[in-house]
Amino acid sequence: MRLNSPQINLITKACLKASRSLIRDFGEIENLQVLSKGPGDFVSSADKRTEKIIIDELQRAHPEYGIISEEIGLINKSNTKNRWIIDPIDGTTNFLNGVPQFAISIGYEEDSEIKCGVIFNPITNEMFSAEKGNGAYLNNSRIRVSNKKKLIDALLVTGGPKGASKIKDTIFSEYINVSNNASSVRKFGSAALDMAYVACGRVDGYWQREINYWDIAAGIVILKEAGGFLDFFDEDPNIPLKKNILASNFNIHNELKELINKKDIE
Repeated sequence: MRLNSPQINLITKACLKASRSLIRDFGEIENLQVLSKGPGDFVSSADKRTEKIIIDELQRAHPEYGIISEEIGLINKSNTKNRWIIDPIDGTTNFLNGVPQFAISIGYEEDSEIKCGVIFNPITNEMFSAEKGNGAYLNNSRIRVSNKKKLIDALLVTGGPKGASKIKDTIFSEYINVSNNASSVRKFGSAALDMAYVACGRVDGYWQREINYWDIAAGIVILKEAGGFLDFFDEDPNIPLKKNILASNFNIHNELKELINKKDIE
């Protein structure tokens, strides 16, 4: 990997250290499937254990930095200048079911801007990383978004609504509308990896409503450094850690944005 800032080096080290126990935990999932209860609690424990390893590693270097993390919430809340944004396991449902489509995601935010980040799938050993001004990489290879020219030819990915979502009808209608105007739409179950896949050109675009900031924080800088375009739409200032996101290459971005902004889908 050709990135060498102190922050990216620290994030990479934390990801690799946390991944060792996560790989062991993932290996136990198949055995847990035969139990009538327990897998959910096991995954929650794996999530918290992974998070603790990451936070311990990051705080050893910068105990004063703020942290936003999925499980533990906020640490050093008053420090909004320098913050780590952490999702220890993005794609927990996949993890729970033995599907190797999940990732550790860590972003470093400075003055409200993500400066660098890593998305690491420990099972496939794929590490997506970037820092502002220095490009985006998959392991040691530079990555770029696709050059797909038309939305009708594009492969897109989305996440769909959570079970408790109050806007399911809007999300499903939006999905149908986009699907009718694109080649194909997939749902892989990890927002972090969805962002990474747009960045490396495996898919051409990604959109999702009601996504958590920690799910996509690292992906923001990776996508931008890979030449991608990003929009946050219909934001609620009262819920700053919930995002509605659109990410794609330059060619299809405006067309996809127009479809999502159509009000007649509701």
